[in-house]
Amino acid sequence: MVRVQNLRKYYNHKKILSDISFEVEDNQIVAVVGPSGCGKTTLLNILSGLTSDYTGFVESDFHKVGYVFQEDRILPWLTVFENIKIVREDGSNQEVNRFIEMAGLKNYENYFPEELSGGMKQRCSIARALYFGCDFLLMDEPFKSLDYILKQQMLVDLKKIQAQQKNSILFVTHDIEEALSIADKILVLQKNPCKIAKKICLTEKTRTGIGKDLLRDEIFRLIKGLS
Repeated sequence: MVRVQNLRKYYNHKKILSDISFEVEDNQIVAVVGPSGCGKTTLLNILSGLTSDYTGFVESDFHKVGYVFQEDRILPWLTVFENIKIVREDGSNQEVNRFIEMAGLKNYENYFPEELSGGMKQRCSIARALYFGCDFLLMDEPFKSLDYILKQQMLVDLKKIQAQQKNSILFVTHDIEEALSIADKILVLQKNPCKIAKKICLTEKTRTGIGKDLLRDEIFRLIKGLS
């Protein structure tokens, strides 16, 4: 579990994050949505440990944290296969290939990053993070460069792998549909400064049909009003 209480962050005397408090439970997927530039990435950087200049309280029971950035962070001198396998010493080639296929990169395992499109490189980053098998996975708009069909398939695969690995995921997205598809909880942020405007716990009724449509419209109106 991750517990965040009264988190504040300043930059050049300007308050970026204001009194952010929430929890990410074990085996839970939490989506973060909100207006552009509201501080979502800053929040992820704090939770990952990349940013330590803040006040408040962050406590984590997780020991192994992964991070999928907005931009791919794969190594240019390694192939797709090598980029994924490098994060673990105990994995088998068969397991690496399973994640390569999940990412839609079958037949590209021996390609170098310069030979891949931007979307393919991002899929390699996602596959590597999932293969890493972390307790807590942070994802910053991981699917924004993917086409609709591939994005939907990767959302299904992400949910399936998360259930198998029993890890927790916190991901930032501008796509409300993504959040509604796989999240157990949604945090809606406002800006100037960044605060949690609403916490939404999803149920079976809000995942499909009219319940999902109504919640999508509610979140859209809320974000539009906070922009």
